Amino acid sequence: MASSLPGGGFESVAALRMPLEVPGKSAEVVPKVQNEVPASSEQAKAKPTKAERRALQEAQRAAKAEGRKPTPVSGGGATSKPVKQSSQKKEMQKKETTAVASSVVASEKKGGDRPTDRRKDVPPPRMQFDDKSRVEKAKKRSVVNQTEAKNRVELFRHLPQYERGTQLPDLESKFFQLDPMHPAIYKVGLKYLAGYISGGNARCIAMLKAFQEAISDYSTPPQKTLVRDLTAKISSYVSFFIECRPLSISMGNAIRFIKSRVAKLPLSLSESEAKSTLCSEIDRFLNDKIIVADKVIVRHAATKIRDGDVLLTYGSSCVVEMIFLYAHELGKQFRVVIVDSRPKLEGQALLHRLVAKGLTCTYTHINVVSDIMHEVTRVFLGAASVLSNGTVYSRVGTACVAMVAHAFCIPVLVCCEAYKFHERVQLDSICSNELGDPDAVAKVSGRTDVNYLENWANKDNLQLLNLMYDATPADYISMIVTDYGMIPPTSVPVIVREYGREHLY
Repeated sequence: MASSLPGGGFESVAALRMPLEVPGKSAEVVPKVQNEVPASSEQAKAKPTKAERRALQEAQRAAKAEGRKPTPVSGGGATSKPVKQSSQKKEMQKKETTAVASSVVASEKKGGDRPTDRRKDVPPPRMQFDDKSRVEKAKKRSVVNQTEAKNRVELFRHLPQYERGTQLPDLESKFFQLDPMHPAIYKVGLKYLAGYISGGNARCIAMLKAFQEAISDYSTPPQKTLVRDLTAKISSYVSFFIECRPLSISMGNAIRFIKSRVAKLPLSLSESEAKSTLCSEIDRFLNDKIIVADKVIVRHAATKIRDGDVLLTYGSSCVVEMIFLYAHELGKQFRVVIVDSRPKLEGQALLHRLVAKGLTCTYTHINVVSDIMHEVTRVFLGAASVLSNGTVYSRVGTACVAMVAHAFCIPVLVCCEAYKFHERVQLDSICSNELGDPDAVAKVSGRTDVNYLENWANKDNLQLLNLMYDATPADYISMIVTDYGMIPPTSVPVIVREYGREHLY
């Protein structure tokens, strides 16, 4: 009987083991097999995916096509052979359908594992200040008493808008009442609030130094472990810093570095050894990621300066200032154009420092940048952060200068340390930003004759907006100078991916 059956050896062995069936029951075999196909898919997955449903439909069509084939009906035992053959084919199709469905489910699971793993790395959502319930909860936990501004800008209601000038006296009166707050943390927070410390590197260095002092004076409470309690302490310090002024992206990366090092402390270490290890890790971060990184950036960028160049910069960036001074020490002859803007006018302090060192400088405001751009040969800009899509996040006005330079076909070089890189993608300056004091826009220092908006807060139909940062698209950036070398904006995700896990960019 096995030799008379078509097909391979597997079908012949199966035919020998199966009992003979009468032709009258062949009509019952086909519906049974057809009903088993959806049952197998339901076992594989309760809610089938699109690919799985397509595979099941193809299998059902094939099974129906096989069932429509006419089978010869005749008496005797010979009629059982085509019936057995069709039933065996349907069994094989059922097994293949089950295998396809299981493979599809497995592939779906493999494809779905990646997003679930990546969800752990996604930072928590930022505080939305247009959510009244969340704002009320945050006020109960806050140390700084904030008064909401009366004339809030509707487009930026998701960002904190508070009245200025009332927080600092209130915090100073609470200095001896805040027992859990370390004095070093409190001191740095007051400087953030008063505006004495500004700039991405300066704010990050001050925060890390304060953390060092707090860790050195830390002692583990009874019935608690150092890792958990110290992590909670650092989180409370970070919350206090956020109340004084929103964190910069560089500060967020540094905080993540410290918390990861606290979590990786071996349990066998004593308290003094753990504290000394953390302090040395902070020193290493300050040295490698900021001090040494700036020196490497200066040496890379100085190679792009030639004799006779006219270099333009905007505002005041510490690393750009170091580049100009280093190139001047090398004996290169060039001129610096400093573009500035209200209300901070940071470029004036940079102008005084460069002139004192003997550099030839020109000072102008941003409203005439297009008139002076035809003299410029290169543009050097600083950055608060570089995002994963190559967008440069820097002081407001940077995007305007970069776009004008791009229109004049002048290369734009952005100097930024790699620890300021972030995996976030941002397309505008609205979703995430920081709002400055609106009074700074209304008042012109030293010009009382033009202070026409002196009582602007009493006018309900007038809102003043003082944005701190803007986003420059990658299309207007020629090169990013980092401590890993000079790269195009499209290579930023490579540094974030390759160096981010172990070395924190």
